[in-house]
Amino acid sequence: MRRRSRGIMLAMNAPSEISRTFPIDAVMDVLHAAMPAFPQPLIDDMGANSQTPFRILIATILSLRTKDTLTAVVAPRLFAVADTPAAMLALSESELAALIYPVGFYRNKARAIREISVLLLERHGGAVPQELDALLELPGVGRKTANLVLTMGFGLPGICVDTHVHRICNRWGYIQTKTPEETELVLRGQLPPQHWIAINGLLVTLGQNICHPTSPKCSTCPVAAYCARIGVTRSR
Repeated sequence: MRRRSRGIMLAMNAPSEISRTFPIDAVMDVLHAAMPAFPQPLIDDMGANSQTPFRILIATILSLRTKDTLTAVVAPRLFAVADTPAAMLALSESELAALIYPVGFYRNKARAIREISVLLLERHGGAVPQELDALLELPGVGRKTANLVLTMGFGLPGICVDTHVHRICNRWGYIQTKTPEETELVLRGQLPPQHWIAINGLLVTLGQNICHPTSPKCSTCPVAAYCARIGVTRSR
């Protein structure tokens, strides 16, 4: 609790953490036009195809430390057998682990999925809650996962910050933060609300295809003219 309170205080009281002159509206407009040409993040694609909040929750958990290309194979295989909390609990932990192999930490994720299913049935009538705090009480659900469920599963306001969003916003010079959690708190205070839901999908696409952690493809980046390239020592 103390750590979270400190992050909120930083977001509210440190104006140096965000550039108030960065043209975020123009940048987002360019990304909205350019990023659909690239493969889309798995969860964003699921949200666009009206998947259930439970499927989005479970697919997000499967995707942690796992490539989207693998999750895109494993998640449908699992959902063909079970796509509700009750159906998940009809499977043993070993059966569930076999279905989601070889995603990263598949045994731990199988255990977490069963624990989540129990809690959803006991506390929420089998439905996925639409509140951030309630989602964060579920095993294996962090802020990234919870925000993705809110935005992609329910279309509710939220800012999902992963390594791409954190890295790129700092690389642009839009913010100056040290952790994804701090980035989320700062963006909640400064990012125009119309960009909250879209920023994750756009920056994940940008990060996976152009704005790589090392040697980004600055020569082909559609928003290179706006970027301060903070921390970039080598580019293409």
